Amino acid sequence: MTASSDGVLHTLFRSEQGGHEHVVLCQDRASGLKAVIALHNTDLGPGLGGTRFYPYESEAAAVADALNLSRGMSYKNALAGLDHGGGKAVIIGDPEQIKTEELLLAYGRFVASLGGRYVTACDVGTYVADMDVVARECRWTTGRSPENGGAGDSSVLTAFGVFQGMRASAQHLWGDPTLRGRTVGVAGVGKVGHYLVEHLLEDGAQVVITDVREDSVRRITDRHPQVRVAADTDALIRVEGLDIYAPCALGGALDDATVPVLTASVVCGAANNQLAHPGVEKDLQDRGILYAPDYVVNAGGVIQVADELNGFDFDRCKKKAAKIFDTTLQIFARAKEEGVPPAAAADRIAEQRMAEARARR
Repeated sequence: MTASSDGVLHTLFRSEQGGHEHVVLCQDRASGLKAVIALHNTDLGPGLGGTRFYPYESEAAAVADALNLSRGMSYKNALAGLDHGGGKAVIIGDPEQIKTEELLLAYGRFVASLGGRYVTACDVGTYVADMDVVARECRWTTGRSPENGGAGDSSVLTAFGVFQGMRASAQHLWGDPTLRGRTVGVAGVGKVGHYLVEHLLEDGAQVVITDVREDSVRRITDRHPQVRVAADTDALIRVEGLDIYAPCALGGALDDATVPVLTASVVCGAANNQLAHPGVEKDLQDRGILYAPDYVVNAGGVIQVADELNGFDFDRCKKKAAKIFDTTLQIFARAKEEGVPPAAAADRIAEQRMAEARARR
């Protein structure tokens, strides 16, 4: 056993960071599929979470990501008021190189083999069209196209929810929920980020963006030439006068190198698992930076895909996603009352709901 695999197993069986109920390693040699499906906690109901398709540096890194993401989904679904537990899947590989219909169908068969304990949807590297393919083998698939009975792109309400979290942050910190006149830096303007930029501009914010993909940047600047562009994330977090930093790409955006130089007063973004390690939330608090927990504010998408299971209604979903504003304020209030960082307050609220569900069984 390698040190890396031993570390993954240690995380899996250590309750404070793992405690996962079920982890499945999936392989289909014919299609080249290698995937990990992780169920963290199903006290509230079947695990619900997206499928990430990413070229991990190792299989151990893929397992670790699935564990972290599925744990985050337990907390996200609990705070969103959904009757779902936490689940997540990752497919190992570059989607631009190995994604095929055969691979997606094979993946669908693995999800179906869990008999409804895990409900899948889109994530980084997977799209609505992919879920349409997966659904041909698995009825526990959401995020499908409207033509196939689904809700379509969940990025729309994910961005809307993050915007509500920003409004709540502004209310808490500055006494007014508007972003008008504020400078917001968005790192990652892909599936979710570009919708978030639209909300911010409509509200009167000044926006600075960065993305590793030039075409994603151009999509914004061609339509909105007033949007400024930072060379990279390192430059973005140092922008003078930045009020809010919105990490909207991959996780780990807040680490020991980032927090000391961050100029923003608020961090509120769409990326999952933004805190690189335990303790970062305290570092943010010590610097006077308000952190809106990622799994609270980015829950709009999971609210949308959960609704699809019962017959999708966009207006109903948007009303639920709008409540992210109130939930975020509740978390800030509890954090202040108990003298803890907002991430700790959010965890306590989610854990209380899961414990209550477990006690009713």
